[in-house]
Amino acid sequence: MAAAKHKYSILLPTYNERRNLPIITYLLEQTFTQAGLDWELIIVDDGSPDGTQTVANQLIKAYNSRGAGGERIKLKPRAGKLGLGTAYVHGLQFVTGDFVVIMDADFSHHPKFLPVMIQKQREADYDIVTGTRYAGDGGVYGWDLKRKLVSRGANLVADTVLRPGVSDLTGSFRLYKRGVLEKVIKATESKGYSFQMEMMVRAKAMGFRVAECPITFVDRLYGESKLGGEEIAEYLKGVFGLWYKV
Repeated sequence: MAAAKHKYSILLPTYNERRNLPIITYLLEQTFTQAGLDWELIIVDDGSPDGTQTVANQLIKAYNSRGAGGERIKLKPRAGKLGLGTAYVHGLQFVTGDFVVIMDADFSHHPKFLPVMIQKQREADYDIVTGTRYAGDGGVYGWDLKRKLVSRGANLVADTVLRPGVSDLTGSFRLYKRGVLEKVIKATESKGYSFQMEMMVRAKAMGFRVAECPITFVDRLYGESKLGGEEIAEYLKGVFGLWYKV
C-alpha cells in the first residue's frame, strides 16, 4: 500500500511533435490509471513551429478537467531549441513527484514498459532504472542498418572507453528518484546528444545504484529524427572528455 503514495512525473521535451503528443499522452494516462499510480506530465516545448504548443494546451483542457486528477498536464515552453539537457533542467523545476521519468515524445518509448521499470525499482530500491535495447529481450524496430550501426557503435565506444557497466548508454528512457536526478543533472556538463551518456556515467561514478530493464524501441511514428553528423561528433567528443574527467 505504501508504494501507492509515490507520484511519477514524466518530463517530455518536444520539438515538432504535434501529431505524436496526443497519442503518447493517452497511452501515459491509460498506463498509470490501470496500474493505480499517481502521475503528472510536464511538456517542455522548444518553440515548435508546427503547433505542438496548441495541441498541448488542448490536452491540458481535456485531461486537467477530469475528476480529482488535479493538474495532470503542464506545459512549460521555452523560446527556442536550447538542447536536451537544459530542457530537463527547465522541466525539473515544475516537478511535484518523488520519481521522475524521462522519455521521448515520438512514441519510440512505449509507456507499457513503465510499470515494469517501476517494479524493477521497487525490487531493491534502485536509484535509477534505465531502459536497454541491448540486453535481455530488448530490441530495436524500424531502423535501417545505418541507424543501428551508429547506435551500436556509439555504445561500444563509450563502453570501451568508460567501462560504465550499463549496456545502453545512449538510451533516453529512464526512471530516476527525483533527488538523484537533481544531483546528477547538476554534475552533468554536456547539453546535447551526449547528455544521456554523461548522465549515466556520472551517476555510476557518484555511487548511485542502477538497474536495467529490457525495452523495445520502435522508430518514431511521425516526424523526422533529429540525429545528424554534428550530434555524432558531439557525442564522441563527450565520451573522450568524460574519460579524461571522470
